[in-house]
Amino acid sequence: LRSAGRWNVSAALLAAQLMAESGFNPRAVSPAGARGIAQFMPGTAASYGLKDPFDPVAAIDAQAHLMSDLLRQFRSVPLALAAYNAGPGAVSGCRCIPYAETRAYVARILALLDGAGAVIAPPLEVRLVE
Repeated sequence: LRSAGRWNVSAALLAAQLMAESGFNPRAVSPAGARGIAQFMPGTAASYGLKDPFDPVAAIDAQAHLMSDLLRQFRSVPLALAAYNAGPGAVSGCRCIPYAETRAYVARILALLDGAGAVIAPPLEVRLVE
């Protein structure tokens, strides 16, 4: 909650990501080399000042910071999630969710949010004007 507030990112979004990334395991290591609860690759961790990706408090703060940047860049929760998973370059090139694995990742997180009844954006209001 502290990191969500600090970086103005939905706490539910961050929690759903952590569930999808590591199952909330702060010691997780992926076959690709991503580490910790938020599954940071070493280069991304370094660029966000994350010295120890196995420190869950620091990793979640870096995750919130990164998601804040990606949401500002892509102005879309699905595209920001895709960029977190596949890298911003892959998403910028097509303005889409580029890979089957990434599409499944985004769908899983959105389903977790929907199942939790989480609101990640203000509801759309439509008014008829005469």
